[in-house]
Amino acid sequence: MNESSQPDSPAAAGAAPSVVVERAPGNKAAWRGSVPALLVALLALGVATWQWYDGRGEIGALRQELAMRLADTDTQSKENRIVAEQVREAVAEAQVKLGVLESRLAESQNQQIALEALYQELSRNRDEWAYAEIEQSLFIASQQLQLAGNVKGALIALQTADARLQRMDRPQLTALRKAINRDIERLKAAPHVDTVAISVRLDGVIMQVDRMPLAMETRPQQEQPAAAAKEGEGNLWTRFWRDTWAELKQLVRVQQMDRPEVPVLAPAQAYFLRENLKLRLIGARLALLARDSASYKADLKAARDWLNRYYDTGNNNVAHALAVLRGLHDAEVSIETPDISATLEASRGMRISRERGAR
Repeated sequence: MNESSQPDSPAAAGAAPSVVVERAPGNKAAWRGSVPALLVALLALGVATWQWYDGRGEIGALRQELAMRLADTDTQSKENRIVAEQVREAVAEAQVKLGVLESRLAESQNQQIALEALYQELSRNRDEWAYAEIEQSLFIASQQLQLAGNVKGALIALQTADARLQRMDRPQLTALRKAINRDIERLKAAPHVDTVAISVRLDGVIMQVDRMPLAMETRPQQEQPAAAAKEGEGNLWTRFWRDTWAELKQLVRVQQMDRPEVPVLAPAQAYFLRENLKLRLIGARLALLARDSASYKADLKAARDWLNRYYDTGNNNVAHALAVLRGLHDAEVSIETPDISATLEASRGMRISRERGAR
């Protein structure tokens, strides 16, 4: 087997070089044709390598950016959790405050309802008080006219009631205001008696009663001694007889009286005379307040008569008192007072209608 194989090997060995030599031009051409492809491949490989390297750098940068963003996101997430926790706490606190506000609001609403009810009650009470004051003013006006005949006092009471009605300003009170205004005009047209001024003048006379002298207390003026009788004139006997004669003349006194009938009163009688005079003047003042003209004039006439009879009319105080009593006696104190029954009836009608409306 070895022998058979050996002759073949030289041929084969000789054939191989011949083949290589013969195919050398074709391989060179193939090599030449593959060089551009190889260059393109190498270029593609370089481009791919560059792209891979650039992509790797970009990936690294992206990774770094992503890591930074993840870190920022983690930080923001922590901050958001903290903020969310604070928000939850704030919401919880706000809910607590809201609950407190709701409770206070409910309490305030209840208080408002209670205040409205109280205001309505007070409004009703205020109206009742106003009506009661108006009726009281009208009642006072009626009393002033019927009991004392005081037109001025009744006029003031009616004007007060009208002013209160004007402040209330309600249509249902128009009829009452018309009646009050009619009575006000009638009272203004009525004659006026100044009872206060008359009472003051009577009080002045009463205060002067104790200081006015009685007629029996008047003393005549003593005669002045002669101008020739001077102290130290004449001798001792002359002065003695002159003084003795002066004393003897004092034992008997002759007096000329303008009113021979002047009564002589004991001290007790003089005291009761003054007190009775005061009572007469006080009675005249009471009759003035009661508008009793007959009693008023009778008391003043009696007081004037007593002054003329028992008192010294020459005294200035007595003369002034007589003049005052004369003027007061001539004054008319009894007048016909207007009737305000229409106003009272309107007031009663208003009260009845109000009570019916309340039911």
